[in-house]
Amino acid sequence: MTFAVDPWKFHAHPEVWLLVASIVGLALFATRVIGPKVVRDGSPIVTGWQKLWFTSGVLIMWAAADWPIHDIGEKYLYSVHMAQHLLLTMVVPPLFLLATPTWLARLIVGDGWFAGHIIRRLCRPLVAGLLFNAAFVLVHWPALVNASVQSAPLHFSLHVMLVSTALLMWMPICGPLPEMRLSLPGQMLYLFLQSVIPTIPSAWLIFAEKPVYHAYDTAYHLWGIDPVTDQQIAGVMMKLGEAFYIWGLILVLFFKWSSRHMEAERAGIVVTEREVLTWDEVRTELDELARHGPPAPTEPTSN
Repeated sequence: MTFAVDPWKFHAHPEVWLLVASIVGLALFATRVIGPKVVRDGSPIVTGWQKLWFTSGVLIMWAAADWPIHDIGEKYLYSVHMAQHLLLTMVVPPLFLLATPTWLARLIVGDGWFAGHIIRRLCRPLVAGLLFNAAFVLVHWPALVNASVQSAPLHFSLHVMLVSTALLMWMPICGPLPEMRLSLPGQMLYLFLQSVIPTIPSAWLIFAEKPVYHAYDTAYHLWGIDPVTDQQIAGVMMKLGEAFYIWGLILVLFFKWSSRHMEAERAGIVVTEREVLTWDEVRTELDELARHGPPAPTEPTSN
């Protein structure tokens, strides 16, 4: 007796809903209860951009982890599974980091032995990069993939590990603590290395002649995509999709670095790379300019 396959049948994921609700609830508590007690200098508790980044991060995370993307990626197409991983590691973490105010990050990290010492060490570029890429390679290990699509708790735990290590990996790029970010040239080199490492697992998927993941080698082929073609699409997404994304960010950083140096040169200011990277000071200056306008020109003094 055979049963019709319905890949679009709705499946509830209450664990995802609870996670999203918890993140939103914690954010509201932090900004409306804790923020007014900490931020007393008249500066905004959260900026409009931070609200936008947070909302975007929550919505993208929700879409990637819930029906239908999660169900199709778990049961039918590994390429959709790969897209889910890329969203959860390349898009969601930097959005959440950009959305985090510096005052909140300092409260979370603190100066204690655990947070102040261990977390700061984990966020060092070499350590964070190795941890993230080790986790990324691990979750594409065939035995673990085949087991995770059969076990919702294991699948959820792997996603938590991926997002956690991705947050560490992105801290040197767009973390809310300026002293933990690399210089702009350092960020560009760091991202370049991140674009190189996925070459090995992606090539393995692209050039494999047989299905790598038996869990996706089923009789039903969604959209007519067979397992080998499916994993080749996943490999191309891992290599080219991630590479184009990261190289786009490198170009943005390059133009940012170039424009800041040109502005500093026109103003006759000598800056270091670390000073160029202090984004909080740049935001403060822009806010002051928006509130009060440009400073009035001073009259030249005569001798």
